[in-house]
Formats: sequence, structure tokens, C-alpha cells
Amino acid sequence: MNPIDLIVEPLSYGFMVRALVTTVVAAVVCALLSCWLVLVGWSLMGDAVSHAVLPGVVLAYVLGAPFALGAVVFGFLAVGLIGAIRDTSRVKEDAAIGIVFTTLFALGLVLISVTPSQTDLNHIVFGNVLGVSVGDLVQVAALGAAVAAVLLYKRRDLVLYAFDPGHAHAIGLSPRRLGALLLGLLALTAVVALQVVGVILVVAMLILPGATAQLLTDRFSRMLLIAPVLSVVCATVGLYLSYWLDAAPGGLVVVTQGAAFALVYLFGPRHGLLTRRARRDGAAPPAAVGRVEG
Repeated sequence: MNPIDLIVEPLSYGFMVRALVTTVVAAVVCALLSCWLVLVGWSLMGDAVSHAVLPGVVLAYVLGAPFALGAVVFGFLAVGLIGAIRDTSRVKEDAAIGIVFTTLFALGLVLISVTPSQTDLNHIVFGNVLGVSVGDLVQVAALGAAVAAVLLYKRRDLVLYAFDPGHAHAIGLSPRRLGALLLGLLALTAVVALQVVGVILVVAMLILPGATAQLLTDRFSRMLLIAPVLSVVCATVGLYLSYWLDAAPGGLVVVTQGAAFALVYLFGPRHGLLTRRARRDGAAPPAAVGRVEG
């Protein structure tokens, strides 16, 4: 079989075309948001919110409400509970995050197990991108477009919030509202990625693209270009590999992104581990390594 057939054959099936479009949309949106999550240092918060939305999604299914509504409600509930535990007890934030997200995630699993349904709700946990319907695709595309539009429209304010919340407040912006906006977008993005990788692996798609892009550039504006491109390429390769290897698509999408991060971590042109060692051993002056610039 020639290389063209390897690319074209999967696209002869409607479910693969829908899966590819859904995966690309999720990859772009997750990659854009991941740039801010990595910059702000919200990796654990991303993990918490992506898992905590599970009971909200299940309850929305039971009530016949939009999945996004349940996800946003439980996303904000998780954040509120984390803040309450942190501020009213001796428990530190990382422990509070672990307590809240594991409890809500477990609640979601219980709800799935007791909810009578003709639909296998386990796809919420593990993803089911090959079973995406036209309606699911429309919902993912609409949510993805909304999240991307808000991120790009508010990018200057959100970048300032990430770098210097105090300065943002001084010029009339509300760090609290900007933080709440990011959390709301995080909850919506989790719903977008649910179809592809499920709740368990959403956090990987929310962190890996931004972390990889951060190793390739010191400018945030370039991160916003590099992360989506890398994410789309990796997600597409992962989906094709799942077709030819008959393996889990969500898992391979994340494995491919993890492999890309490992390559950049080791061989990145500026911040790669082996690159820096070779530069040091060659007595060349090291490249300036600083925080990401806006």
C-alpha cells in the first residue's frame, strides 16, 4: 500500500471524517487554552476542573440539558470548594484540589453506574471519538469556536493577568473576573475534549501542547501559533495510528503529544536538554533562558 492510500483510505468512512474534524477542533482549542494554563501555573487546576465536570455532564444528560451547562456548573463548584477548603482550614491548596476533584470524579462514576440509559455513558470517561454523530460534531464545533473566539479576543487582558495581576488591577482590570473567565473556558474546553479522549485524559491535551510550545519559544504570541499547530499534527497522527493499529484513538492522540514533548524536551533548538549540554560542552555561550515574553 502506497503512502497516499494510507492517508486516503480512512477518509472513505464517514465516522473517520467526523472523528478527524472533532479531533482537530479539540486539539486547537485545548492548545490555545493550554498556553495560559502553563503560563499561570494552573496544571493542577486544569486536572481538577476536567475531572470535576464528570458529574455535571452526567446530570445534564439525565435532565436533558446541554452538557456544557452541567460542566460549567460543576467546574465552578469545584473551584469554589477548593477555595473554601483552602481558606477555612489548614489544608493547603494542592491537597484541597486533590480532595475535591477525586470526590467529584468518584461521584460522577457512581452516577454513571446508577443512571439507566440506552447509551454507554462510559464514553464520557474514556472518550468515543469514533462514535461522534453529526449533532455531537456541531456541538463540539460551536463550543470550540466560542472558546477560541473569547481567548483570542481577550488575549491581551489574559496575558497581562498571567504575568502581573497587580498591574492588571492597577489599570482597571479585574483579576478575579479574568480568573473566573479562564475557569469557565476551561470547563467548556473539557466538554469539547471529552468526545476525543474522555475525562481521564483531558488534562493531557490541556497541558502538553502549551508545555511543548514553551520549550520552543520565549514569546507568548508565538506560543499561540506553535501550540495549535503541534497539537493538530499530533492529534491527526494519533488518530491515523489508531485506525491502522486498531488501538484506542484517545490514548494514541495523547501518546503522540507526549512523544512530541519528549523530542522537544531532549532536542529543542534552544531549551532542549541535550542541546544545552552540547552547547555547554562545546564552550559556547548559553542562550538566554528567561520567562515567556508577551
